[in-house]
Amino acid sequence: MEEKTAKKVIGLMSGTSCDSIDCALCEVYPDLSVKLIKGINFPYPEHIRAKIFQAFRNELGVKELCQLNFAVGKCFADACNILIGEFGKPDLISSHGQTVYHYPFDESIDNIPLKSTLQIGESSVISALTECMTISNFREKDIAVGGQGAPLVCFADEKWFRAKWDNGNGASKNFAIQNIGGISNVTVVSNDCEIFGFDTGCGNIMIDYCVQKFFNQKYDKDGEIAKEGKICESWLDCLLQDEYYYLEPPKSTGREYFSVKYIENMLKTAPSEPKDIIATLTALTAKTIAQAYERFVYPSVHIDTAVIGGGGAYNKTMMKLLRTYIPGRIELKTHEDFGISNNYKEAMAFALLGYCCYYGIPSNVPSCTGARKRVVLGKISY
Repeated sequence: MEEKTAKKVIGLMSGTSCDSIDCALCEVYPDLSVKLIKGINFPYPEHIRAKIFQAFRNELGVKELCQLNFAVGKCFADACNILIGEFGKPDLISSHGQTVYHYPFDESIDNIPLKSTLQIGESSVISALTECMTISNFREKDIAVGGQGAPLVCFADEKWFRAKWDNGNGASKNFAIQNIGGISNVTVVSNDCEIFGFDTGCGNIMIDYCVQKFFNQKYDKDGEIAKEGKICESWLDCLLQDEYYYLEPPKSTGREYFSVKYIENMLKTAPSEPKDIIATLTALTAKTIAQAYERFVYPSVHIDTAVIGGGGAYNKTMMKLLRTYIPGRIELKTHEDFGISNNYKEAMAFALLGYCCYYGIPSNVPSCTGARKRVVLGKISY
């Protein structure tokens, strides 16, 4: 096998919020540490973004989805070429793609499993338009060996956080690494137990939908709308009864569950004031995170520090509510406190997964995804 050396990798990520393509030029090292050189948020053209949301709502035919796969690949390539124009070609590109459907359930037909996932953004288009090796389709192999294909960022969390910081007396800290994107997911990193992680539930999906619906904005910048509203405790209690929050890990979820139909159904019993809706949905995300820790984390391991990343880390109202709901003995930090970008952390993580695919390093974490074994993730387009 080729001796491992540092590689320049562009990591590409577009999450469930679908607000933009996160494009991060990174240096990935043989010890699996990652240095961010530069990141950009590349906006989707409005018509393409609208098509993606149609795909989320199952409103596209096969022809349109086929076309969208290549169109999104072109968008990803355009994002890469901005960084390539400034820094030159990387050794490889690593693309998560755009998830349009994720079905992590143990269902079958004629004894053939139907557990599956679909990320679009054709990697052959990316490799052709950038003239760079492109690695993509990371989730499928984990599902093929019995996993849920998510969460995958746990691998990076373990490499970047385990035993790296101590609490002042030489003992390593126990971390809950919490991403708040469209969906919220946590990785628990401790020397006291095997790493584990799961999707805690809805992140920004419901907030973003309602901010668009009632205020014609893409998201609640800095949590300002939520700050002006009041939490409707009765509606919040109703929302908290959803069965997903009670399921034992490993578990994952997405827009297929927290769909437009789901949100509109929830809104039937919502308070009349739109700002109160946003405040309550923000509280829902924060409280479901805190309750997930109470149900599935604290019984297994003592947590010293919760580290928040993703778009939720910039929502001041969200951070304030997390501080209210999470026990005071637990430090509340963001990724930035540890030299990791809140904005580009997931793109950096997929740069790492691409590096691992290149060198044949298994990069799923069965204790997080439920897979039967460790496997190499990703497919290569030369």
